[in-house]
Amino acid sequence: MLDRLMIISTSPYTEAETKKILVIRCEEEDVEMAEDALDLLTRIAMETSLRYAIHMIIAASLCATKRKAAEVGITDIKRVYSLFVDVKRSTQFLMEYQKEFMFNELDNGSDDDEEEDDDSDDEMGDAGGGGDDDDDGME
Repeated sequence: MLDRLMIISTSPYTEAETKKILVIRCEEEDVEMAEDALDLLTRIAMETSLRYAIHMIIAASLCATKRKAAEVGITDIKRVYSLFVDVKRSTQFLMEYQKEFMFNELDNGSDDDEEEDDDSDDEMGDAGGGGDDDDDGME
């Protein structure tokens, strides 16, 4: 079985390769980007992910269009970076504020709640069933 496998080694993209990919992506999306904005976007791609940086291109383009600019600038990239969170910052946010979220309360007592729900269903069935076996004296 091992004779049919081929091992291909891969390595992360270099900064130059990442920048080239972003330039190609800007061309495909018809986005004009300033050189300093492209440098910032490349740095963001190296620190977060290439996918996140690629998604930032069109959003930054929309920001530039809104402010009636001919090309995407650093301010547009910073604005999009503040609005859209990458995986690392999202995870960090969740870890910092996890006690304030509603699902945290559910996880802490989920086993006890299930038992209480089962018991309360039984009680409701006996009390509000309206069956003939009630001993209330009314006929």
